[in-house]
This record gives sequence, C-alpha cells and structure tokens, in this order.
Amino acid sequence: MSKLYFRYGAMNSGKSTGLLQAAFNYEERGQRVLLAKPAIDTKGDRSIVSRLGVTRDVDFTILPAESVREIFSKYAAGDDPEAIVTHVDVEPVACLLIDEAQFLTREQVDDLLRIAVLDSVPVLAYGIRTDFRTDAFPGAARLMELAHSLEELKTICRCGRKAVFNTRRVGETFVFDGDQVAIDGQDVGYESLCATCYLDVSGGRLG
Repeated sequence: MSKLYFRYGAMNSGKSTGLLQAAFNYEERGQRVLLAKPAIDTKGDRSIVSRLGVTRDVDFTILPAESVREIFSKYAAGDDPEAIVTHVDVEPVACLLIDEAQFLTREQVDDLLRIAVLDSVPVLAYGIRTDFRTDAFPGAARLMELAHSLEELKTICRCGRKAVFNTRRVGETFVFDGDQVAIDGQDVGYESLCATCYLDVSGGRLG
C-alpha cells in the first residue's frame, strides 16, 4: 500500500530543497512525478523556490475550494489544460509531491490520504506545523493526524539550539498579532527560533 508522508520543520529547514531532491531522485530513475502547491502561496508564482536558489514550476496549484484528488486525477491522466497534446503515452505517476502543505484545508489533506491509499500513489507533503503564534495550521494538524509517516526536518536557532518555532517580523520588529497567513517576503519576514529564544522575544507569550 502506498503511504502519505508528512515532512515538516521550522522555516529554513530545507523542506522545498528536500522536495526538489525527491523529485529529481524519482525522475533520475525514469519515473514520473507531479508537483503541486496551494495557490495561496504566491511566493515564486507557480514555482517552488528553494532558499538554495533552486526553482521548479509546479504541475498545478490548488485553490482552497478545490478537490485535490479530482485535480490530481486529471493531470495523472494527461489532462493538462496547458499541454499541447494530451493522452499520448502518459506514464503512470510514481509520486505526488506537495509543497507548503500547511496551507491545505483539512478536506484536501483527506484527499491526499485517498490518493495514497485508494489510487496507490505515494504522497510526500512538505510544510510547517505552526504559525508565528505557535498555533497549528489546519492542513498541518490534519497531516499530523492522518500521515502514515512523520519526519521532522531540523534547522538551528540563532543560539545554536534546534529551532522549533517560527517568528514573524515586520522590519526588525517581531510581531505576534495578525492574520495566520502572510507570505514570506511580502512586507514580512520570518525567523526560526528555539523555545527559549521564542519566549525571550515574545515576552513569554504563546499563542
């Protein structure tokens, strides 16, 4: 049985780099993969952007009200609306890779499980668990509940400890109020911190 994998970590833990490496590994062996991300992630437009400077276009983006399984089925069958020719020698999909999976809805994560179990296609979802207030993203929370395999990707805090929380900054000022979603680079920035440093800059505040 194929499985649903959730590979998570704080900002700068190499999630997008890991996804692009996984795609390369499949394709190096002659296997077809599909890459996708939520449309709300406007960083890089239709591309997955690694902080190492590697980029790659996704096959499709996912709007909040869309069924991931329906979109996946169309692209897996070769029904790419941007393709010149469809349904010609379409190889089976060996893996579906999802970037910024925390932005998916709970229902869309349910679809990822269905793709893995019912359609027999492994799904590798990459994302962060919590926002700048330490609250879980709905998509990440559902992935923690459903994924067959959970893997933490690690990065370090400014102090050298393992970073586990994401902080939001406007300019040089840390902020702890605002919308859950604000894309990195669009008037805001983020820094990954350990619990000690997070409590220090937040004045002890959590949530």
